[in-house]
Amino acid sequence: MREYNEQKQLIKMYCNCCKKEIQLEEGIIKEGCFSVDHSWGYFSSRDGIRHQFDLCESCYDKLVKEFAIPVTETENTEMI
Repeated sequence: MREYNEQKQLIKMYCNCCKKEIQLEEGIIKEGCFSVDHSWGYFSSRDGIRHQFDLCESCYDKLVKEFAIPVTETENTEMI
């Protein structure tokens, strides 16, 4: 969950699962966080609905641990 001020700057952020406050510095996320912004489309019972949520790294780990098929992990490398 995110809170913004009148200037639309991010001022507070919480894990939607455990309510832990995500650390911010001047509106910038300063720790591991998994953010979802998904608009459901045609052929879904949620057609036209948008879901947004944030998970702390711990809650993300608990979630993906339950997957029947593990997430695919690859290493990001910087391009020069």
